[in-house]
Amino acid sequence: MNWDVIIKWLPKLAQGATLTLELVAIAVIAGLLLAIPLGIARSSRLWYVRALPYAYIFFFRGTPLLVQLFLVYYGLAQFDAVRSSALWPYLRDPFWCATVTMTLHTAAYIAEILRGAIQAIPKGEIEAARALGMSRPKALFYIMLPRAARIGLPAYSNEVILMLKASALASTVTLLELTGMARTIIARTYLPVEIFFAAGMFYLLMSFFLVQGFKQLERWLRVDACQGR
Repeated sequence: MNWDVIIKWLPKLAQGATLTLELVAIAVIAGLLLAIPLGIARSSRLWYVRALPYAYIFFFRGTPLLVQLFLVYYGLAQFDAVRSSALWPYLRDPFWCATVTMTLHTAAYIAEILRGAIQAIPKGEIEAARALGMSRPKALFYIMLPRAARIGLPAYSNEVILMLKASALASTVTLLELTGMARTIIARTYLPVEIFFAAGMFYLLMSFFLVQGFKQLERWLRVDACQGR
C-alpha cells in the first residue's frame, strides 16, 4: 500500500467528497419535499387520487437509477424543445442532471415510506383528533404528519444512506464527485487499490456521520418511545 500517493491525492478526493455531499443533500431534501404530497395522495382511499402517484412511484422504483440518469442526461438533449427552453443551461450540466434524477428517484421511495407511515398511525389517534373537532387538513398537519415523521424516520435515514452510495453513478455522466474523482486519479497514477481504498474510507466516514446524526435526531424526537419500544 503506497500511503504517500494516498496522502498526496487526499485534497482532490476531499473535493470530490464535498461535491458528493452537495449532490446528496439537494436530492434528499428536494425529494422529501416532493414526496410529501405524493405520499399523502398515495395513502388516499380514492383510486383516482392515488392513481397518478402510484404510476410515478411504480416507474421510478421499477427502473434502475442508472437508466433514469441516462434518460435525463442523454435523452432530453434529443428534443429541440428542450434545447431551446430556458432549462437547457441546467439540463446540459451533469451536476443538475444527476441532481434532478436522484431527486425524482428518491422521492418515489420516500413517498412509499410516508404512505406506510401514515397507514401505520393508530386509528384511535386520528379518531381522537376528529372527535376534538379538527378538520381533515388540521388533523393531517397537526397529528398525522408529525406522527408519520417519527414512524418513518428510521426508514428515511436508510434511504439517505442508500442515496449516498448511489451517488457514485453520477460519475458515469462525467461528474467528478468522489467516485469520478477517484477514477480520474487512477487514470493518472495507475494505482486503483490505493485510490479506491481512500475513496471507500471517505464513503465510510460520511455514512458514519450520517448514521450518528440520524440517531441523535431519533433520540430528540423520541422515536423509540412513540413506537412503543
